Amino acid sequence: MDYEAVADLGPDRRRALFERTAGVESVRSTVRDIVERVREEGDVALRQYASEFDDVELGNVDVTDEAERAYEDLDDETREAIEDAAANVREFHEAQVPEDWRREFSAGRELGRRFRPIERVGVYAPGGTAAYPSSVLMGVIPAKVAGVEQVAVATPPAEELNPVTLAAMHVAGADRVYASGGAQAVAALAYGTETVDRVQKIVGPGNKFVTAAKAEVRGDVDIDFLAGPSELLVVADETADPGYVAADVLAQAEHDPESSVVVVTDDEATADAVCAEVEARIEDRERAETIRAALDNDASGVFVARSMSEGVLFAEEYAAEHLSIQADNDEELLDRIDSAGSVFLGPYAPVAAGDYATGTNHVLPTNGKAKVAGGLSVDTFLRSTTVQRLDEDALGDLRETVTTLADAEGLDAHAASVDARFEDDS
Repeated sequence: MDYEAVADLGPDRRRALFERTAGVESVRSTVRDIVERVREEGDVALRQYASEFDDVELGNVDVTDEAERAYEDLDDETREAIEDAAANVREFHEAQVPEDWRREFSAGRELGRRFRPIERVGVYAPGGTAAYPSSVLMGVIPAKVAGVEQVAVATPPAEELNPVTLAAMHVAGADRVYASGGAQAVAALAYGTETVDRVQKIVGPGNKFVTAAKAEVRGDVDIDFLAGPSELLVVADETADPGYVAADVLAQAEHDPESSVVVVTDDEATADAVCAEVEARIEDRERAETIRAALDNDASGVFVARSMSEGVLFAEEYAAEHLSIQADNDEELLDRIDSAGSVFLGPYAPVAAGDYATGTNHVLPTNGKAKVAGGLSVDTFLRSTTVQRLDEDALGDLRETVTTLADAEGLDAHAASVDARFEDDS
């Protein structure tokens, strides 16, 4: 692995780095067919796709009871780890719950906001080459903290569903668990089947088929955002420990061959040392093949900037899902970077800590969407309503403003609805 100079990046290389995609367009046609078939055939389609895609002859689609049994059968150490992580996630998200408010802005004009949860939510929990009980906690707990009445989880079927993932569903408080994965699971949640209850919003990470399906059903159901493979950007200076940086790079690269992992530094020696550490450690990892594929991704690499200011500009344009700042002046650098899904400051805040247990949410925007959106939170599951009360004097103070603007828009009935309140005064 060799480093590159930021100043030498050509148009194609910059496009690969800064215009990342989740590969959604390449599967849109296939996904559209899957979604339509599930919409028309319901459980029959789910069972057929389970056989075709997962090599599983699916019996019950609803496997809610298995989650409680998995929790009861789990070993003490794993159960304690899930409960500890869940408690931290719950505590952090409880701090996000907004309070209804109302106050008087001027005499007789009282305005406010109130917050109410969405009623039915679907959480997608990935399966495939790895199990993600942590994603269950990240999706279900904020929804329950927000007050969502029914939270359903869909996860790919298997001859034996991962017991840790099932146990996490129980700990998080999932109300329904469905054995369905991929685009077909998204379709089932969006439109309902004989077994699957239709939801109002679908959240959670997944592969390009899941992402494409979320794009396909968006409009008929709300979604969180279109997320691609995992991303990491490390901003490092000469004080960074190359071994720590390399460890973080390998950790995120093992998610998916299409993961994007980037290091930018203003110090050539650090860049060289990080490259050497990465190469030295790859073969010790069980998912070495996946890691190498991710490192070969055009949106991955180690880069040397001419100054930290250039590195900051690189980081802002990249708008990473995970931003790690391992530098002496990390707080100052953080103040200069606005676009990131989640930030990890200092040598002892590895991204893996946030993935599992600090309490922050790891369902985050990718593909540069951190420029316009944040990650999953309690807000994701809430609706806000504005409230207003006016007394007669307050309306009188606004009367001319309202009627003038209504007349300017040619909406005389709007003006008349205000004037009607004062007819007895004329």
